[in-house]
Amino acid sequence: MQSPSPRVVVLAGGVGGAKFTLGVRAALRRSGAPEATVVVNTGDDLWLSGVRLQPDVDSITYALAGQNDTVRGWGRAGDTERVNEELQAWGAGWPWFTLGDLDLGTHLARTGWLREGLTPTQVLARMAERWPLGVRLLPMTDAEVDTHVLLEDGGRLHFQEWWTRHRAELRPRAFENPGIADAVPAPGVTDAIAAADVVLLAPSNPVVSIGPILAVPGVREALHETAARVVGVSPIIGGRVVRGMADVCLTAIGVDTAAAAVARHYGARSTGGVLDAWLLAEEDAASAPDLESAGIRAIVAPLWMSDEDASAAIAEAALRA
Repeated sequence: MQSPSPRVVVLAGGVGGAKFTLGVRAALRRSGAPEATVVVNTGDDLWLSGVRLQPDVDSITYALAGQNDTVRGWGRAGDTERVNEELQAWGAGWPWFTLGDLDLGTHLARTGWLREGLTPTQVLARMAERWPLGVRLLPMTDAEVDTHVLLEDGGRLHFQEWWTRHRAELRPRAFENPGIADAVPAPGVTDAIAAADVVLLAPSNPVVSIGPILAVPGVREALHETAARVVGVSPIIGGRVVRGMADVCLTAIGVDTAAAAVARHYGARSTGGVLDAWLLAEEDAASAPDLESAGIRAIVAPLWMSDEDASAAIAEAALRA
């Protein structure tokens, strides 16, 4: 019988991961459960103008702290861009990649701590001291494993250039995380998975947000060995991505933009994949039998994360699974 106060681990990245993490925090607080451990994608990190950026880490941290810009979907609320304008005047950085002043303060603090010898795990723990986040945040690894996009024309771009500058319009043929084969999970990641009652895959981009986490050697093994139930939440509703250009990423790896197709991409844990159950939107209920036949329990629920209460309801449905 499952504990009424489950220990929860979330694998997350991006804006979808940030919204879902807010819902998980709210759901666990309502039930009096312990704080969740959130393993954050660091595959889209980069160096720019001499500072280390961690977009997914910052999106989730700012959201939990109530500091995120909910209109743009990224960065700090109320930020200004004076330093960015000065950088552009010097011809530094990327003219299409905006660094807000407050956001740049975060990057400078992080870079200084890294230069002093702290690991990304230690840096994130120090960042979490500033605001009461209500969850424990861990990077997926302390190694630098930035995402590169291999283009059909033979070119190669950093993921952020492909995503932000080109809006994913250049056709990709593959995604790589150089060095990831030699990476190891950040301290605490596999222990948290082993001790969990439930592991939740957020409705983040399956290819460039959840994919790099699962590609860190030892993470899949930890998911296979844990006694926890592994439950994923579909980022696809009614055959469409909710946000971003995940459909382009899925097409590049030969996966249809469909909720059931993404679940089959992750695979059933009983056959070597990572899922025990999968939350489908009501719009995709017809594909539930297909998933059941593939060994993945299908749960149909409303999946639009319109606000924190809606996200909490989704998290509660995932926990009930």
